[in-house]
Amino acid sequence: MNASNKHITTNILFTDQYQLTMAQLYFRMGLHEMPARFDHFFREYPDYGVHKAGYCINAGLEWFVDWMTNAKFGPDEIECLRSQRNSVGKRIFQDDFIEWLAKHGSFDCLSLHAIPEGRVIHPHVPISAVQGPIIMAQILETALLNQMNYQTLIATKAARIHYVIGGQLLLEFGTRRAQGKGALAGTRAALIGGADFSSNVGISHALGYPAKGTHAHSMVQLFLTLGMTELEAFRAYSEIYPDDCILLVDTINTLESGVPNAIKIFEELQKKGHKPVGIRLDSGDLAYLSIQAAKLLNKAGFEDTIIVLSNELDELNIWQIIDQIRKDAPQDGIDPDRIVKRLAYGVGTKLITSSGCSALGGVYKLVAVKEHGQWKPAMKLSEDVGKMPNPGQKMVWRIYDNNHKATADLVGMFDENPQEKDQLRLHHQTEHTKSRLLSKNEISKIEPLFSEISRQGKLTYEFPSIEELRKVREADVESLDSGVKRLINPHVYHVSITEKLWNEKHSLLSKLKRVQ
Repeated sequence: MNASNKHITTNILFTDQYQLTMAQLYFRMGLHEMPARFDHFFREYPDYGVHKAGYCINAGLEWFVDWMTNAKFGPDEIECLRSQRNSVGKRIFQDDFIEWLAKHGSFDCLSLHAIPEGRVIHPHVPISAVQGPIIMAQILETALLNQMNYQTLIATKAARIHYVIGGQLLLEFGTRRAQGKGALAGTRAALIGGADFSSNVGISHALGYPAKGTHAHSMVQLFLTLGMTELEAFRAYSEIYPDDCILLVDTINTLESGVPNAIKIFEELQKKGHKPVGIRLDSGDLAYLSIQAAKLLNKAGFEDTIIVLSNELDELNIWQIIDQIRKDAPQDGIDPDRIVKRLAYGVGTKLITSSGCSALGGVYKLVAVKEHGQWKPAMKLSEDVGKMPNPGQKMVWRIYDNNHKATADLVGMFDENPQEKDQLRLHHQTEHTKSRLLSKNEISKIEPLFSEISRQGKLTYEFPSIEELRKVREADVESLDSGVKRLINPHVYHVSITEKLWNEKHSLLSKLKRVQ
């Protein structure tokens, strides 16, 4: 791919064709500058098959805004549109529309509000809201969904793994199995979600983190092929990296060769004044091997060396490994807690691809337009009531109970302020018989979730560092009820709408049904 084509694929034409054909329709009808609001939200948590998420972690906003700020219709994009032909050979896009895009085709006219990255988010709650001329707000859809849905998906997976391992070291190892350069966004999202480091060198450097890794089986295989031994391979590695020595011990036989040879190398390093770091297990029964390796290392006096586990790990099988260690280690006369606390995890494929749930069902829906100076709510009709978005210009709040736990997210109209009310009626989004009444003395805090990110193309928000985002994520996850954080059959977190929004939604629904 030459430089010109590469630019076209990543600039403003990183979109779907129907965004452009709709844009030309709006232009032809004189509607292109009509102010509109689109909401971005997702409908369901990631479902991995045997287990399911009970929350998500928002990610992708900073990279998306950076793209949005720089994307525009330049000469290459204009020429691309001029060249497009329909099924009978006529041009799809006409000169007046193309000329308008050449002059006005950037996102400088749009304003963006969003829930910041690192925050816990839930279904049907607007994650971001785009407001401005409908033509450019429409063209923005594909890139927004692509960039924010994917990073949110990976950050969520990383957060679940981080929660299960209880703060032990988590390494993202997924670059080789990722979908192309999506590995870059995936690594960033994993770091936000709870990974401590990544093996991906370039993106780690760009984000300010040291890249981490051990060595592959091929290193030991090379020495064996050349007539040397596993011990010699380990020794050669340790001589070059004496202070960062983690040895992969399962190339030949983990317990009869790998661990004993690693211990010999550790003893040599110790005599030279270096502290051995640990071993890595990449195959076999990882729970059993962790126990037996720990016994051998302890006997040799290396109780503090870590044991890195890898090989198709995710939050569920890590939880199973830890559970098995807790049950089996006492039978071997070893403290299971000490083993668990020395474990580290290299998680690759199942993290970077969000194995079991390959996409977040994020959507971007028109919820309001401004005509003759008045905002009018808009709503999509559907036989599935769960697919009907909440109309109008809205705000989002998080309500905390007296134990400082998040008890509900509340979506309401932009001119409402639940903080001023003595009682709150929280309505179920689709079932009119379900509501919940909270009095002021049952609430410790009501927190607005939206931040202004940009106003008519000008950035108004300072993006936090990844370290700051991690602290935000940790605080939000800590505020969740333990049932919401369960790996299997998590408790359903309450997402509600205000009485005013409920009435607005059903009034509009009745009106739309009458004009069908």
